[in-house]
Amino acid sequence: MSDLAASRTATRWLLVALAAFAVLAAIVAASLVHMGSFDVAADRPHSQPVFWLMNTVRERSVAIRAAGIEMPSDLTDAKRIASGAAQYDEMCGVCHLAPGMKRTEISRGLYPRAPELRRKSELTPAEQFWVVKHGLKMTGMPAWGVTHDDELLWDVVAFLRKLPELNADQYQALVKSAPKTHGEMMQGMEMDGSHGHDHDDEPKQ
Repeated sequence: MSDLAASRTATRWLLVALAAFAVLAAIVAASLVHMGSFDVAADRPHSQPVFWLMNTVRERSVAIRAAGIEMPSDLTDAKRIASGAAQYDEMCGVCHLAPGMKRTEISRGLYPRAPELRRKSELTPAEQFWVVKHGLKMTGMPAWGVTHDDELLWDVVAFLRKLPELNADQYQALVKSAPKTHGEMMQGMEMDGSHGHDHDDEPKQ
């Protein structure tokens, strides 16, 4: 047998072995799923490999999908930040907490644990907007874009950029200074028909 023929034969056997391994791996994975081997209980943390994998998948998914989002130029506007503060206090604080706030029963029971957003985030404004709008599977993070206008969600992002600078008193003062409550904003948009969703602000999934 020539060297070329021997090489082709070896390649074929390698491909057969890889295919067999893939089939075996699929059978093992299906068996483990059927037996309920993966513990989905929120009070049982992931193993380190699973934790790393899920974190990496989430981070890359958000980064890719947020890449095409254009953020407003007025995220430092005081009224926008105050508006976002009121919404954060109503919608987010129970899980993500706030300056001077102790952990709530809900925040203690979540897994993965909701990040304390009073601490500086590594996410860009676009990534924060994407997460707030679309939520995150298997984390308890809801998709606020289902019920909230993009402008309101950008208000939340504007506040999130300011939040790490605030102490408890400043936080409460900012919440109280909001021009309108979240409920009033939503009611006003429903009455004038302006509530809606712009799905052209990021690449198609």
